[in-house]
Order: sequence, then C-alpha cells, then structure tokens
Amino acid sequence: MSDQVALRLERRRFLNFVGAALALSVTPVGLAAPRIPTLLAVRVWPADEYTRVTLELDANVRFSHFTLENPDRLVVDIEGIEFNKVLESLSDKVATNDPYIKLLRAGRYKPEVVRLVMELKTRISPQVFTLQPVGEYGHRLVLDVYPETPIDPLLALLQQQSHSDYPLASEEIRTDEPAKTATPDKATEKPAAADQSPAKTPAAKPGGQMKRLITITLDPGHGGEDPGAVGRGGNREKTVTLAIARRLKTKLERDSNVRVALTRDGDFFVPLGTRVQKARRVQSDLFVSIHADAWIKPEARGSSVFVLSEKGASSSAARWLAKKENDADLVGGVNINVKDPFLARTLLDLSQTATKSDSLRLAKSVLGELGGINRLHKSDVEQAGFAVLKAPDIPSILVETAFISNPEEERKLADENYQNQIAEAIARGIMRYLAQNPPPAKSPVA
Repeated sequence: MSDQVALRLERRRFLNFVGAALALSVTPVGLAAPRIPTLLAVRVWPADEYTRVTLELDANVRFSHFTLENPDRLVVDIEGIEFNKVLESLSDKVATNDPYIKLLRAGRYKPEVVRLVMELKTRISPQVFTLQPVGEYGHRLVLDVYPETPIDPLLALLQQQSHSDYPLASEEIRTDEPAKTATPDKATEKPAAADQSPAKTPAAKPGGQMKRLITITLDPGHGGEDPGAVGRGGNREKTVTLAIARRLKTKLERDSNVRVALTRDGDFFVPLGTRVQKARRVQSDLFVSIHADAWIKPEARGSSVFVLSEKGASSSAARWLAKKENDADLVGGVNINVKDPFLARTLLDLSQTATKSDSLRLAKSVLGELGGINRLHKSDVEQAGFAVLKAPDIPSILVETAFISNPEEERKLADENYQNQIAEAIARGIMRYLAQNPPPAKSPVA
C-alpha cells in the first residue's frame, strides 16, 4: 500500500471519529428539553347548581382522578407540573359559603406529580376534563362538582317563589359616572331602583284575560368563565345581563299570573343547550335571552331583537353576532364527553312547529317598547341562527339591549336607572304580547 493511500485511510478514520464525537456531544444539547407545564391561575365559580374549579396552564397535561369517602373527597393527580405559588394559595380560592367544597389543597405527591385534594361538604358527581386554548384562555383543566342528585329546575322555581329578592349583580359594575353606579356593596343589595319606579307594566287584558299561570324563562347571557363582550371601561356583558334580568324578573312578577325562572341567578357558566333545556323543563311559555351587543367598531349603537332564522341571518352583522354568541360554549367550557339525549331532542328545527310566528310577534312587541327609550340599531326584528333560540315549542327571542362596545352605551348599561328603563321596556313588550296572545290552556299532564 502506498504512503498516499495509507494517509487517505488514516484521515478518513480520523474524520469519522471526530464526526461521531461531535454527534455525541451535540445531540443531547441540541434536542429541546421536555417543556414542564406551568399553572398560571386557578378560578372557582360557586353556584347552587354546581361549582366549577378551573386550572389554567400554558400547556396540556395528563391527569387522573378518583373519589374517596369518610370524609368525602375528590382527588386529582396532575402529571408533569411543578408545585408553585399558585398552588400554594389554592386554599384561599374557596369561599366559606361554597355549597359543595369545604377545602381545596395541593401538594407534591411524587416526583413530577402534584396531587390536588378537594374536601367536600356533600356527596358529589364530578366531571373532570380539559379544554383547548380559546380566546384569551390557555389550556384549562376543569373540575365540575355536581350534587349527586341533580337540582330539578321546576322544583327550584317553586322554591324561589317564596323569596323573590335578588342582588343586582355578582361583581362590581364600572362606569365613568360613580354617583349612578352600583358599588361592590350595592351589588349585593336588593334592586331598590327597580321597585321605586311606578308599575307601568300593563295588565294582560286587551286581547283576552290570562286564565292560568304563565311561566317565563329569562336567560342572562354568558357567565362564569365566559364574560361575554367587555367594554372599554371594563364592564362585562355577563354582569350587565344578570342585573337587567333580575330587574325584569321583579317587574314581570308584579302580575300574580306570572312566574319567572332564570337560567342562571349568579356568576356561573351555563351551556347554551342547557339554557334551552331548563326552559323546557319548567314548561315555559316564553323564553327571553338578554345580551349586550358588541361590534368591531365603537360607533355601532342601538337596541336589537332577534328571532331564530331557518334559512340564514338577516344581515352579515347578524350572522357574525350569532357566531360570536354560539361560540360561548367554547369560551365557557363544555364537557363534550357528556351526552344528554333529552337535550338532543330539544335542538330541533323551529320550522317543525308554529312557534316562529309567535316569536316574531313577541319580538316586535319588545322592539317597539325598546325604541321608546333607546335608538334602535335596526327598525325591524332581525334573524340569525342563535343556539339558545332553538326550543321547538317555546316562543323565543334574543334581546341585544345596547352596544357595550360603544363607550356611551357602555356607561348607560352600567347605570342602575338605565338598567331599570331597559327592564321596564322589555316587561311592557312581553305583557303587551301576552295581552294580545293569551297562551292556551296546558294539558292535564303539564
């Protein structure tokens, strides 16, 4: 073998050796280290119907859960996260009056596993699931704590009739006019402003006397994890709609023949389909969903009333609005693994029934009254495919009280007197409709 050939072979062996050495030294460093998810926030939403605990993280996590008895506990093991200050403060998140949770605590169970223990006040039926990022939220691990025996909406309605005073809202409403705004202390008082106004709601007499008890379901939009639209002043749609719904309830129940159910009476999330389901289970005669509109431009203003569209939205803005409202389940967080056959039967095409014409008459009556206190966004009733309007046997409307994205209308929506005017106008519209279209007698089964 010549010296040149031997030299080339030696050089090749050397280069191969150096390449292998570089590969061994570079590969571990070059590979991205597994990312450890971080817990960003914990939110607790207590309500009589259920309590939700939401853990927001910057990445998805694996988990397992089980329940224990004597005492009753829910245990959730979360893999691959570190114990941090958010978990340390977990016990401070639970209110003493939470109907289901006594204590919430967490600790290191074993390497890279954090154990969360929820001490309970009663036997529960838990749902634990994850949600993908949406809107301003990252990954979420949700713990829904339901009572072992679900609350019956009709029984709850009957019990509520014995105490009809509700606080105005579950959180502070901000405004640039503090003299007229509900403070945190006022937010827990009964709605005095609603009671001070004269009883202008007409009795249902012109078109026929109401000869039986009328049940109306009011649906304050959004709630809990889902704030709805947020104005520039910080006011949240979910707070405004609940305040108006409570005032409206008080006004409607001035008539002894009317009782009112709320799809939510606190700051918690209710899936869109469940809102429809609640209305049907209390055998409602009318369904009124209350919202505060929003648009990409702050100049948009005025009140609107919508009914369900069978063939498409009446305008591009109506289509956009319906999609925004229908996306509430994504923001609020629905456990898609739970299937309710009763609920599936409620989401039928409204064209199968005669309720569309009744919905339209109700909408026109309410829109006419709203036009007396606020500019109308459109002079006619609008139509779009809102999920909450799909009860097949209940006349249903959706009221956009005003644009919370408009700074001037946001200030009005946060004002107690204006909330009272809105509630009074909707009440007059509803009662005028009932006066002209008295509901027929219900079957003996109902």
